[in-house]
Amino acid sequence: MDKTEFYELVKHRQSTRAYDTDRTVDREIINRILEAGRLSPSACNAQPWHFIVVDEPELKNKVADAASARLLGMNHFTKQAPVHIIVIEEKVNLSSGIGGLVKDKHFAFLDIGIAAAHICLAAEAEGLGTCILGWFAEGKMKKLLNIPDSKRVVLDIVLGYPAQLVREKKRKPAEEIISYNTYK
Repeated sequence: MDKTEFYELVKHRQSTRAYDTDRTVDREIINRILEAGRLSPSACNAQPWHFIVVDEPELKNKVADAASARLLGMNHFTKQAPVHIIVIEEKVNLSSGIGGLVKDKHFAFLDIGIAAAHICLAAEAEGLGTCILGWFAEGKMKKLLNIPDSKRVVLDIVLGYPAQLVREKKRKPAEEIISYNTYK
């Protein structure tokens, strides 16, 4: 890949909130996307994640219901997406666990964030849209997907073919968020 292709990919990736309801996503494509997540780096190579692909329509709609809140108007678009990738936190290895205690950091969440970014960029490369959700009824998700009570559901990544064009990104100016050699 030409390096300019990567930067164009980053430039065009957005949180998609409207999906083409007439198009499904082939499992071969889903597997390629998940391979990008599987290969992502993690602290001490702990790989503290498990991915559940939900693409069966009836179950997917129930998962979408668990990710939306009627009263708050949250995430109503999720039923349009043909796929949900549910990200479960797994235990870190000993090195990552000790490092996290010593440095007061929850490395598993950082690692899962990196894996989610890899998944979303891979999806963009495949012509798909994604939206990373942290708002959902975790208990309902666990019940629907037979996730043990001892596990944490960290993210729901909705996935499908976008039904809208790329919007212009609204970001803070670089001068406001980047400094060299000191905090400004």
